[in-house]
Amino acid sequence: MQLPSLRDFLSGHRRLFVLTGAGCSTDSGIPDYRDANGSWKRSPPIGFQAFMSSAAVRQRYWARSLVGWRRFRQAEPNGAHEALAKLEQQGRLKALVTQNVDGLHQAAGSTQVIDLHGRLDRVRCMDCESLVSREDLQAELLRRNSAWSKLEGQPAPDGDTDLEGLPFGKFDVPSCSRCGGVLKPDVVFFGESVPRARVESATRQLEHADAVLVVGSSLMLYSGYRFVHAAAQSGKPIAAVNLGRTRADEFLTLKVAEPCAHALADLWGRE
Repeated sequence: MQLPSLRDFLSGHRRLFVLTGAGCSTDSGIPDYRDANGSWKRSPPIGFQAFMSSAAVRQRYWARSLVGWRRFRQAEPNGAHEALAKLEQQGRLKALVTQNVDGLHQAAGSTQVIDLHGRLDRVRCMDCESLVSREDLQAELLRRNSAWSKLEGQPAPDGDTDLEGLPFGKFDVPSCSRCGGVLKPDVVFFGESVPRARVESATRQLEHADAVLVVGSSLMLYSGYRFVHAAAQSGKPIAAVNLGRTRADEFLTLKVAEPCAHALADLWGRE
């Protein structure tokens, strides 16, 4: 058990840059993508080019999302989210950069959050850039596809649901009500670049931090790994709470192989 060492690490650094990943939300009932070795547990998520170029891919995506959204939107913050919010309140946290799209850090009370990969509770028109809430789109999806409302499936990451062998070609996907453009969740898909402004904002915060804490990320994606690599290059100490290996194991000052909610809530939840 390395929790005392983690407590010392957090207490010894007053300007923490925190990077969170899927493992931070698994105790909220949101599955992750990777196993303890950092390999895919399932097929990789949908790619940007496939989504934008194929109406059939969009039909399959939104059908699965219609079913999955019911469960996803009910997820609540767990002990890890609450502990990180408390770190911010105590003035220990310089910035919180999350690769998750669930909004649970904000729900727990964190305010200094950079949603690196966006938010699933928003939908963007890829033509006119207008935003609508995912709740509003859900209502429209259900209005057009009422027969799908009673389906159930195995929960999958990012609000998806495993549904196979269904007539996806009959699923009615709405277009943008303003311009008729393609609607896409306001999240970064595979093959899509993280907006430069978010990366630059996170980089500025990292420069002023005195240490990095990784929570629930294997760092296999470059979008998050880049910050840990930059911290290592500048000599900043790095701690990670993660089950299984990370891409940055060689850079870590401390690693705690415990579930995130248990490790962080045990440290701060009793104060």
